[in-house]
Formats: sequence, C-alpha cells, structure tokens
Amino acid sequence: MSSGDRALASPVDPRGASAGATRSRVRLPAVVCLALLGIQACATLPDARRDRDQPHAKQVEFEGARGPVSEIRSDAIIKKLEGSHGESDVLATHLAYEQAVNAASPLVLGNRLTLLQNGPDTYQAMYAAIREAKDHINLETFIFDDGEAGKVFSELLLERQAAGVQVNLIRDSVGSLSTPAAFFERLRQAGVRVLEFNPVNPLAGNKSEWALNNRDHRKLLVIDGRIAFTGGINISDTYSSGPSRSGKRRLRDGAPALPLGWRDTHIRIEGPAVAEFQKLFLDTWKRQQGDPLPERAYFPDLKPQGDEIVRAIGSTPDDPQSLIYLTLLSAITHAERSVHLTIAYFAPDPQLLEALTDAAGRGVEVRLVLPSHSDSWAIFHLGRSYYSRLLKGGVTIHERRGAVMHAKTACIDGVWSTIGSTNLDWRSFLHNDEINAVILGRGFAAQMDAMFAVDLAESDAIELSEWRHRSWLLRLQERTARIGAYWL
Repeated sequence: MSSGDRALASPVDPRGASAGATRSRVRLPAVVCLALLGIQACATLPDARRDRDQPHAKQVEFEGARGPVSEIRSDAIIKKLEGSHGESDVLATHLAYEQAVNAASPLVLGNRLTLLQNGPDTYQAMYAAIREAKDHINLETFIFDDGEAGKVFSELLLERQAAGVQVNLIRDSVGSLSTPAAFFERLRQAGVRVLEFNPVNPLAGNKSEWALNNRDHRKLLVIDGRIAFTGGINISDTYSSGPSRSGKRRLRDGAPALPLGWRDTHIRIEGPAVAEFQKLFLDTWKRQQGDPLPERAYFPDLKPQGDEIVRAIGSTPDDPQSLIYLTLLSAITHAERSVHLTIAYFAPDPQLLEALTDAAGRGVEVRLVLPSHSDSWAIFHLGRSYYSRLLKGGVTIHERRGAVMHAKTACIDGVWSTIGSTNLDWRSFLHNDEINAVILGRGFAAQMDAMFAVDLAESDAIELSEWRHRSWLLRLQERTARIGAYWL
C-alpha cells in the first residue's frame, strides 16, 4: 500500500518511469490478489441513463434543523436562491435532478462550510476541533500511519479519551497494513474503541464473510455530533507538506525525485447536515459488527449555522446501485455551462466517458485537472489511455505539476459541488465504501471554482497534436494498464 490510496503500485513520473514509493509499505502477496479474482463476483455499474433521464417533476424537498421543510417554504427558498441572481433556473434544475437521483439522502439546509486545502491546514483544523471535543469523537479513515502525523493524532485522541470523551475509531485493514498492531493496541488499552474494517486476516473480526476487496476508503471525522470533516486526506506524513512551486525533492535510497507535497482537498461542516454524516459512521460500525458503542449524545440538537445546502452521500459495494456514481453522472449530463473536475485516480467507464464528451459536444466547458505524478503506476497510465478520446471529444485536460494530485472534487455550472473520497474509477464505484459531501449553491461553488483556477494555473495542458506523438513505451504502458482496469 502506498502513502496515498492505492495498493500494489508505485509512483511514476510524467514520462512513465517508475519512481519507487514515497514510503516503504507492506504489499499483499500476489497469490492473495489472484485468489480474489477467482472468489469474488464481478459487480457492475448501474445504468445511469435510465436513472438520469427520468422525468423529475417532483417538488424539491429540504430538511432543516427541525426536520422536513414545507412545500411553500421550499419554493420560496429556490426562488430566493435563483431570483437574487436574475439568471436562469440552473440551480433549481440541479436541485431537482439531485433529489430525483438520490431521494433517500436529504438536502439539508442551514450549514456552514469551510473549504480546506492540503494536509497542513486540514490537520490544524482537525487538531483544534479534537481538542475542543466534550462528548465523543468518531474517526473513520483509510490510512492511519504511525509517522509524525499519526502520532500527533493518537496523542490527541488519547488525551481526550482520558478526559472522558469517548473516542471511536474505524481504520481500514489494508490502508493501515504497515502500521504496527501495537500502535492501535495502545489506543484500545486506553479505552478507545478501535474497529478494523474487513481484516486482512480472515480469522479476525466479527463478520463471517471475508471481503478483502471491499475497502473502507472513507475519510470522516465527527466531533460531538456537531462538526464533521470529510474529503480526500488520510492520516499520513505524506500530507505534512503542501504543493511546492520551488522544485522537487529527492527520495531516500537514490530514487528519482517527486514533487514536494501532495495536493488535496477537505471540508469542515457545521450544522444540521452533520447528523447525516454521523449516521454513515454508525452504520459502518454496525455493518462491521463492531462491539456496542458506549452511550453518548451522538445526535445532539443541531441549530442552523449558515445558509449552505448539503447532502451526505455514502456508498458501499452492497448497495443496489452506487448513488455517488449516479449523482455525479446526473450532474454532468444536465450541465449547461461548465464541468470542472479535479481527480486523483481517473479510470472512467464508458458511461462517464460518454457523459463528458456529450457535455463538451453541446458547448459545455469541460475541464479536467489530473495528476502528472501518481502513487499508482497502473491507474496513472490507465487514465492516460483515455486522453485521445476525450481530447477529440472537446474535453480539455491539464496535468498538475509541483505536487502529487490527490483531490477528488467537482464543480458544475457554478452551483453544484462535491468533495469527498470518491475517485472516478471502478474501485471507488464498485469495490470501496466511499463518502462525499454534495453542496448546492453559488457561494460555495465560487470558492470551488477559484480553487480550480489556481490548480489550472499550476498545470500543463495536454494538446491532442502533441499527445498523438507520445512514445511507443507510453502507449504500451497504457495498453497494459487497461488489462486490469476493473480491479484497479
């Protein structure tokens, strides 16, 4: 497992050369991976066309701090949101389709959002919130390393546990494979409830089914049921420094250089929507058959903290269909002006490719910011194998320099935004537990587009005329990566 989110892979430079790992990590034996291919049934993506093209005449429904909002007030909210700008009903359109695709998860009013960029700022915001915790801390993460960042987190958690704050931790077994068992045992001995998601050891855990390929890729922190953090940032020294414009650093053991720091995005949420993220944490604990949690005020009375509309979306391989996949496809399909995507691991399926090129074909500005470096050789070249089709279809592609791009964000039409753990690849949509926050509104979208503009300025455009003349070695690597696309 690398320092990012990928297993059994090594970083690559823009020319395709292997760059070694940013941190030495334990890798699963190849025999285990081959066994997985044989014993696990192949899941399939939902037919997005059927869901996204259905008529959406149903009244948009909101929830507030006191529950469902009346139809009259919902209409007034939409009119206020649209009328103040004197523009078309693009926001109302996205609200309607968002609800129709995923009616099970409410559109929650009254939230305050803080956009967090990169590890240092995100960690500081998390540290401050943890120190202020008074009742409980629920933390769910893919990677929890025992480096300096992990030690700071563990010491803070131990401190709050000793002060009477109940700490509950879900950590992915594969993501934290190289972290010594003693690291988590110390937390457990202090009273922290630690749950290992789908243990690598088939004899460990409480579940009768061994589902090694199902990983918990979520990054979620809930403080006292009042503050939630989510996004793409793990607990690892990888994130201890942000992107650099000043050059590159050289890795240990003479390995080729990688850019200094990782580029990622997180979000802090306050308000009634936090309850929806809390539900997702507790649902994971229940599905993993963790020991009963100590009684705490997991669902306090939440008052409005701002004016942002937020939807919490969680997905698992056991769901009838991936709601994150459907809601993103719906937003792209109904885009009228712009589609701005910043994605760490890009391996689009045929429906996503069609949605992106169709949008570009009808005049929508479709721009992708993708990595120029990655911690996964295979996913990097798999994503690049689709560049020609996308470029021919009118999509503009940029590769971020000076950083390892790890963000998973989207902003569409300046009104629909999402931040979360979900990549645009088969693994996120079919094999992982993922979590995203979807935000409807122009104010936050303006921040997202401003952030996107900065990333764009720090990226290099991929031109079709030049891309057609790439080396035969790159083409070979792209073809090789295509072989295992479903499992990457």
